[in-house]
Amino acid sequence: MSDAVYVQGTGMTRFDRAPNRRVPDLGAEAVFSALDDAGLSIADIQAVYCGNIMEAGQTPGQRIMQQVGQTGAPVVNVTNACATGATALREAWAAIRAGLHDVCLAVGVEKMGAGLLGWGEPETIHTEGLLGSDLMPALFAHAGSVHSARYGTSFEQFARVAVKNHQHAVHNPLARYRKETPLEEVMNAEMIAYPLTKLMCSVNVDGAAAAVLVSARKARELGMSRSVRIRASALTSDPYSERNLTMPDFDTCTTNAANQAYEMAGVGPRDLDLIELHDCFATAELMHYENLGLCPRGEAGRLIDDGDTWAGGRIPVNLSGGLLSKGHPIGATGIANIHELTLHLRGEAGARQQAGARLGLAHVIGLGSCCAIHILEAPNK
Repeated sequence: MSDAVYVQGTGMTRFDRAPNRRVPDLGAEAVFSALDDAGLSIADIQAVYCGNIMEAGQTPGQRIMQQVGQTGAPVVNVTNACATGATALREAWAAIRAGLHDVCLAVGVEKMGAGLLGWGEPETIHTEGLLGSDLMPALFAHAGSVHSARYGTSFEQFARVAVKNHQHAVHNPLARYRKETPLEEVMNAEMIAYPLTKLMCSVNVDGAAAAVLVSARKARELGMSRSVRIRASALTSDPYSERNLTMPDFDTCTTNAANQAYEMAGVGPRDLDLIELHDCFATAELMHYENLGLCPRGEAGRLIDDGDTWAGGRIPVNLSGGLLSKGHPIGATGIANIHELTLHLRGEAGARQQAGARLGLAHVIGLGSCCAIHILEAPNK
């Protein structure tokens, strides 16, 4: 058993439309990048955990290994909605914690279809208790409207989230869009589901991300100067509550995961230096400020207005550009968040570097529901 697990290497592709590349090709590129970053080869990998949704029934992990090098190592394919990549990483973390392996690879990869998020066929909708639609923009528009009614959060405050994340992405060479979008442009963009305009919805792209995780023993063998410790790994699902069980409850799911992660890491939200959270829609980012304990209930709008979560603010959120501008290839998103934190905690994030970053939190949520949170700590140098 290893008390500590470290991220030894990470890598990702540029998030973009890749019509001429297959899932194994994208995954292999990310894996090679992560192995190079770790200073290891595929022969060092003792187990592989692959996150993918759209081709989950086609053994994507094994097909990636065909590109990288078939070693006979066990391959586990994972799917868990938008938390798929983070769940694959957590499985690798758990295997090392349990003492099964010293070196594991987690890779997330996706080729997205066109159009809106949400793939439920009409007959799969549970109509009893359903409000609105199960298409993701409608669902998160509904959640934002409830937040507005309860706390007075404005359309402009939701729009500022998109302004911020697009501004952050300008400094990320792997982001889909690297263009600032002024507030007026965001608010006047095509309305998808009020209060969400097109620029306030995550970008459907293709891409992959990978991470090499190692035990404390292996990290010491490799030298510890670039080893980022995973201080906490939490994964939750919807608990029972006396409410409408048909509708997903991502607020409770995230709050429970955050509490577990903070307790495991022995830290609180005020100890964090940066966060990569699941801004699948602008409304979601504001609600997760409160779910992660960055501010009291009802004060998320003030946080974005005061600049606390912008680059240079008290607790920067989504310096990568987030899902709104970097992009959201579902199976890869959770590991891409780990890649971003790792860069900052090593001091390797270039123009978007968060100065002096010591602790970072990565958050993803998948509807159904599941929430994964990881807290990472900078190497001791």
